[in-house]
Amino acid sequence: MKSLLGEERSFIIESDDDDGDEEDPAHREDDAGDGSSSDSSSCGTPRGGGGGSQPNSYTNQWPQSYRQSIDILSNVQSPSLGFLGTPTLSRLSNSFLNSSFLNTSFRGKTPEIVSSLVKPLIRPTTSDEQQQHEDIRKKSSQYLLPSRKPSLQQIPEDRKPVVVGHEASPYQQCSYTQGAMNGINVLCGVGILSTPYAIKQGGWLGLVILVVFALLAWYTGVLLRRCLDSKEGLQTYPDIGHAAFGTTGRIAISIILYVELYACCIEYLILESDNLSKLFPNVHLNIGGLTINSHVFFAILTTLVVMPTTWLRDLTCLSYISAGGVVASILVVMCLCWIGVVDHVGFENKGTALNLPGIPIAIGLYGYCYSGHGVFPNIYSSLKNRNQFPSILFTCIGFSTILFTAAAVMGYKMFGEATESQFTLNLPENLVVSKIAVWATVTYALTITPLAMSLEELLPRSQQKYSNIIILRSALVVSTLIIALSVPFFALVMALIGSLFAMLVTYILPCACFLAILKAKATWYQTATCSFIIAVGVTCACVGTYSSLSGIVQNYAT
Repeated sequence: MKSLLGEERSFIIESDDDDGDEEDPAHREDDAGDGSSSDSSSCGTPRGGGGGSQPNSYTNQWPQSYRQSIDILSNVQSPSLGFLGTPTLSRLSNSFLNSSFLNTSFRGKTPEIVSSLVKPLIRPTTSDEQQQHEDIRKKSSQYLLPSRKPSLQQIPEDRKPVVVGHEASPYQQCSYTQGAMNGINVLCGVGILSTPYAIKQGGWLGLVILVVFALLAWYTGVLLRRCLDSKEGLQTYPDIGHAAFGTTGRIAISIILYVELYACCIEYLILESDNLSKLFPNVHLNIGGLTINSHVFFAILTTLVVMPTTWLRDLTCLSYISAGGVVASILVVMCLCWIGVVDHVGFENKGTALNLPGIPIAIGLYGYCYSGHGVFPNIYSSLKNRNQFPSILFTCIGFSTILFTAAAVMGYKMFGEATESQFTLNLPENLVVSKIAVWATVTYALTITPLAMSLEELLPRSQQKYSNIIILRSALVVSTLIIALSVPFFALVMALIGSLFAMLVTYILPCACFLAILKAKATWYQTATCSFIIAVGVTCACVGTYSSLSGIVQNYAT
């Protein structure tokens, strides 16, 4: 079996004769270019006019899989579910409908057939449906099966599109609601579980840091948009780094983004191990005189459970798990409210106004909450109306901040100084909602996939076999287990990720790229603001990283 990404980029088309073979690819490219803004793009397709279906200097360099793999993580359309009313479950279907290996599955099928197989969670309006059907009708003629046995011809190298499947997608681009839900789905992750602990560390006034980070995150998100609009062909964060600092910038930013995702996978294992060992503290295993406690046992068990999901070539079957973004975040806040009100735990704890020694850790925890900028360029590139991006960004950051604040305030008021690094550890063990809150945060396979796909690109073509891919992905999963068992400190690891990687991705790099690309056009106000944000980001990164590493070392010492 071929690699997910290492497939030889040779596009085989079906036609009736040689002349048709020569004309059909060009017709497809022209048609895709003409309708890029509204006809054939879906959430997650390349931007029109920016090289969506034509090779350019950005998409031809490593990591070529970034756009596709990050769409898997953020895009929200489900292949079959339409009852939740949000696009959260669709992040997989859309991306893989547009991917090269899914194109193999749908090759030879008309857009009507593909349309019946993949349905968005948010139903389009009547006018949108009419427009979509009209677009499908217009495009269907060029995808109909040939009337006789076709001949096969390879499209010349200079006429190949970069990614298979975009032209065949009959869906419109993301609406305002879909774009906002994509952003919320990215931001509302496991970071919400540590917001009460962040108040415990920094005090009530530490919430000001959360609000300031939210405002700065919105501004730097808008800067990313300005960078994307500055040159043709820019679609992703690595593309921006390439435009700003050349190939070195592209590779450096890509590595930072992938290491951040890798660290998040470690967090997932620590999270599940901590919570499951609390729910079942007496579980242990004896092997040859060696006793494995519940914490280690559940870390290994979680790894064994998630490992097969990382082997899948078609991740659309994981679309059910992909609901764990917005749904899980709302669910855990509801759990807190339920316990405080219905179970009469109460909101009696007052806490401290300010705890200066704990501020550095609080900075890292709050910074982790806004580590979604690696996905925002993808969301912007997939919008139907890109002028709405600042408003969409404000909506998703604002909504996420409200959820973070609600969870932080309720959790700390309920548990006070007894607040754990994840407030799920404070939830009563006998409540079903406790188990649901743990289960709903599992998105491991979706998070490790971008890193795995980027590494698969680096394999020699002769080694891009499915068996080798299984070995590579299994090794990645096992490595996260080893680190999770070696550094089982959830809050400190999260603070380290937030202090080091989130500060770089969310605050420092957007400003640096903006100044590098648009310095000649930037106003003095923009230059001053970017310089200020860079200074704040560097300071927070240094202070937070030092405190997190010191805390980890101290935990080892004790």
